[in-house]
Amino acid sequence: MVSKDQAIGGAILLVCVVVAVVYLVALFGYQQLIQPWLNIGSAADVRFWLIAVPVFVAFIAILFIGAWIGWTMATTPPPKPIEEITSEIEDKKEEPTMESEPVKEDAPDAEEKSAAKKKK
Repeated sequence: MVSKDQAIGGAILLVCVVVAVVYLVALFGYQQLIQPWLNIGSAADVRFWLIAVPVFVAFIAILFIGAWIGWTMATTPPPKPIEEITSEIEDKKEEPTMESEPVKEDAPDAEEKSAAKKKK
């Protein structure tokens, strides 16, 4: 059995192939295959719209992406200057680090360790 993602991928593949075949048939076979059943207009008019609509959609998509990039650049605050970042890093290196906790000198005897192991 296929997973949900594989089924969705297969459906997307099938839809894209069908749309591509229908597009090519409409673009190159309109007069022979489609016009006898469905007379929308002349072949030149249909071909014009079959090319103009995808070009228009692609053009608008490119403009939308450009506008999104411009909006992101306009609303994002500028980064800190590199000099400020390097000075912060140097300041952190100079700060004294906290020493680790001192080791307790009163370590438990071997008998206490063996008793603790027996309890487990």
